[in-house]
Amino acid sequence: MSELVLTTYDWVPELPRGLVRDLRVRWALEEAGLAYRVESTSFHDRGPDHFAAQPFGQVPWLTDGDLTIFESGAILLHLAEKSEALMPTDRYGRAEVMAWVIAALNSVDLPCQPWALFRFMGFPGEAPEAKFVEEFLKARLDRMEAALTCREWLVRDRFSVADLLMADVLRQVDRFDGLASHPNCRAFVARATARPAFAKAYDDQMAHFAAADPA
Repeated sequence: MSELVLTTYDWVPELPRGLVRDLRVRWALEEAGLAYRVESTSFHDRGPDHFAAQPFGQVPWLTDGDLTIFESGAILLHLAEKSEALMPTDRYGRAEVMAWVIAALNSVDLPCQPWALFRFMGFPGEAPEAKFVEEFLKARLDRMEAALTCREWLVRDRFSVADLLMADVLRQVDRFDGLASHPNCRAFVARATARPAFAKAYDDQMAHFAAADPA
């Protein structure tokens, strides 16, 4: 098996730590028990090599032998192909997992990300844009609340990469207490983030960025 190398920023400010998207890749690698190492790219100076690996100057990207994969969703699906811990091997289970992965990246993250960004930036809640996003988010959370009724995990009541990704998307809302009116969603995030693999991934990311803090 070729070496897996995860590349993330060398440092980020304190506020986004714990939410930078290399965390979801670390989490998947830990769940699957796949050996990997972490390399850094400059947060402040993004040069040609960075843009060659990640066209938008973001992180993470994964190197798997002669493959370089960017976008966290694509990386997670690539890793899921390597481990039944992340995705069933039969075509029905794979189809369900992939559908929920795309739902997390599109249907659910679409309102979650601007909602969380507004709170990061202190955007006024009475602004029309903020109210629109609030209503949009509630509509999506209402559907997730229904989907999680009497269901521990999204596919066949077994943890998969779909749960990992959906929980990571919802975490950005939970950080600002945005799941208070959706107890199934909140409990789902709590179950997922109680897993040892998440704790290891989170602690490793926090330590990685803290190690580069100015003295």
